[in-house]
Amino acid sequence: METASIPSPAITADFLPILGSDHIEFYVGNAKQAAHFYQSAFGFQPLAYCGPETGVREKASYAVGQGKIRLVFTTSLDPGSEMALQVSRHGDGVRSLSLWVEDAREAYIQTIARGAVSCFKPQMQKDDRGFIWKSGICLYGDTIHTFIERKNYQGSFLPGYRPWNPRFRAPEAGLEYVDHCVANVGWNQMNPWVGFYEKVMGFHNLISFDDKTITTEYSALMSKVMANGNGRIKFPINEPAQGKKKSQIEEYLEFYGGPGVQHIAMATPDIIRTVSGLRDRGVEFLVPPGYYYETLESRVGRIDEDLRAVRDLGILVDRDEEGYLLQIFTKPVQDRPTLFFEIIQRKGATSFGAGNFKALFEAIEQEQALRGNL
Repeated sequence: METASIPSPAITADFLPILGSDHIEFYVGNAKQAAHFYQSAFGFQPLAYCGPETGVREKASYAVGQGKIRLVFTTSLDPGSEMALQVSRHGDGVRSLSLWVEDAREAYIQTIARGAVSCFKPQMQKDDRGFIWKSGICLYGDTIHTFIERKNYQGSFLPGYRPWNPRFRAPEAGLEYVDHCVANVGWNQMNPWVGFYEKVMGFHNLISFDDKTITTEYSALMSKVMANGNGRIKFPINEPAQGKKKSQIEEYLEFYGGPGVQHIAMATPDIIRTVSGLRDRGVEFLVPPGYYYETLESRVGRIDEDLRAVRDLGILVDRDEEGYLLQIFTKPVQDRPTLFFEIIQRKGATSFGAGNFKALFEAIEQEQALRGNL
């Protein structure tokens, strides 16, 4: 399989119109502490809370936002619940990739008819600010898609939540929207999940990378990027490939206890300012190998940003036919080497930084070696 862009198919009718990413929900061991970390480290702002004080007895959830990004951190209050067992299996991780749709009931009907497994049937939730409809289907592992229809709701987040206005508010970091979310699945499971997104969700394969493209001396992986009809939602899917040593995907699968969301890419209009601020707040980033910047200018050409600042911050740069992009990756944000974040700035480029793969994965392997997992 060669690496190549695959032209988008002609779409006559999108049976699953998606308006955008609604929110990403994490199941965590301590939602209050997780929410504080994402506020202080990444500049997210408090939005809403639900828990015993709002009449919700089984969990506590904190919603935070920045730009168009909304994250929700949820903890079970029952140590024997399935939610608590999932946190025990996986550690802190993404439970729901929630999608903003025009009609959550129709989204459920259409995806179930095409083979999706139901997580929960359409349900209406309401309070004095209006009502929403939501429904859910199962994905890889314990991950789900939740369809959210909110056109009849005017509240701070969702029914059952109340506005959350703590005294502490960290400065925002310049993060604007979710660019893409990446899944790690097991051996020989990439193509079945590509088929799921094609058949069940109406997505198309935007681009593919084989194990000759995403490889280092020690490890390799394969990846396909799935995109919805209007191109607003992109889900790359990774699987391991044979290599001399354990790949980053294998390490993730081992420590997460199965497939799940590997990383979330968040876009910024000024990556130098954003990354500088995040480093000052304590966010740790991967360090690319020293040789990377020796040929950077000859490989990508002139860029608007100060090359010295790009090098000093460890930012990666790649170019395609449409322009260039700048990107950088955090180290895992919890003790298990699982979930991490990407900060990305697109200057016209629509690709995913293929020219940076080797340097990125060598940086990841350095961290794996320190953990004794390479």
